[in-house]
Amino acid sequence: MSRPRWYAAGAGVAALAMTAAIVVPSTAGASSANASKTPTISYKSFNLSFKAMKSLAPLAKQGKGKVAAILPDTTSSTRYVEFDAPFLKKSMKLAGLKAKTVIVQNALGSTSGELSDAETDITKGATVLLVDPLTSGTGAAIEAYANAHGVPVIDYDRLTLGGSRKYYVSFTNVRVGKLIGQGLASCVTQWHVSSPKVIVMHGAATDNNATLFAQGYYSVINPHFKSGQWTKTATTADTWTPPQALSEFEAAYTAHPTANAALFPNDETGAPIITYLKSKGVPPRTFPTTGQDATLTGLQNVLSGYQCGTVYKPIYLEAQAAVALAMYLRAGKTPPHSLVNAKLADPTEQVEVTSILLTPKWVTTKNMKSTIVKDKFVPVATLCAKSYATACKAAGITP
Repeated sequence: MSRPRWYAAGAGVAALAMTAAIVVPSTAGASSANASKTPTISYKSFNLSFKAMKSLAPLAKQGKGKVAAILPDTTSSTRYVEFDAPFLKKSMKLAGLKAKTVIVQNALGSTSGELSDAETDITKGATVLLVDPLTSGTGAAIEAYANAHGVPVIDYDRLTLGGSRKYYVSFTNVRVGKLIGQGLASCVTQWHVSSPKVIVMHGAATDNNATLFAQGYYSVINPHFKSGQWTKTATTADTWTPPQALSEFEAAYTAHPTANAALFPNDETGAPIITYLKSKGVPPRTFPTTGQDATLTGLQNVLSGYQCGTVYKPIYLEAQAAVALAMYLRAGKTPPHSLVNAKLADPTEQVEVTSILLTPKWVTTKNMKSTIVKDKFVPVATLCAKSYATACKAAGITP
């Protein structure tokens, strides 16, 4: 299908492996000279109760048009279906938006579909877009189209390199990577793995988050390789697709059968590989692996001793933060300084993007109860079903 000229320009900025620097500004100040009519909210206000969203109801009355959120896929992580979509809808409803002014959809892994969704949403009256771009090229194309139609865009979870968005909401993604690296290092020691021979995997090169994750975990594991304490046995190609990740790992493991540890950038790509390792007779707590997103499968792999831990990102915080920004933009207001807490560099455009960056957590059996279970992130009855009941009990988790 043919695209206007701005699409070709946007598509040319496919994700680049570049480092993003974070600068944290002051959190003092307010968004409007008339603070009595414009509510002020802080990024620290959000919690599992979602009560902070109700304070934004005056903005719903001041604004016009629909708020549309476009999520990327259902395969790279189950989070988008299980958590992002319902949390975004809940946040919008509590913030005072009527059902007819809310759009939450999934691009199902199609870059052309994601762009088409954005175009259609704007045609149907969307005045603010929240977009988790499949690639930076797609994100830049969407943002160029939206800007041409006077619609502000918020990058959700992934930053669009070379984009023109107004704001960005995510977690501190270099920190996510550091937690993965630190988790692997800690697990190697705790599981008494001598002479670690590590297979290192990466997320998709088109995803700027994957670049930031890698920056984080390499800052931790490279010193182990350089010192000779660890051996980097293999590095696979970049992907968020579980079947492709499995195929790449099988090839690496076949070529290097003495490998005894692996760094996986998220739970979904690691899950089929752990099943493969089990089929090869690898015992629990002998082959450290990592993960991210705290999926049900990932958490159960942690409980069963096949995954050291997983990075937990409380998505209910991210959803509320993004919707809060959207409410200000929809009402034509500047978000307060108390809401935005950082700036993230877009090295392609050489600009700093005003952002809300939230804090991730590393989850193991030791703190699963005080994090995942406390936040009701997964149903305990499901987490602890059947063969996982004993491990849950050992971790102090009871249905």
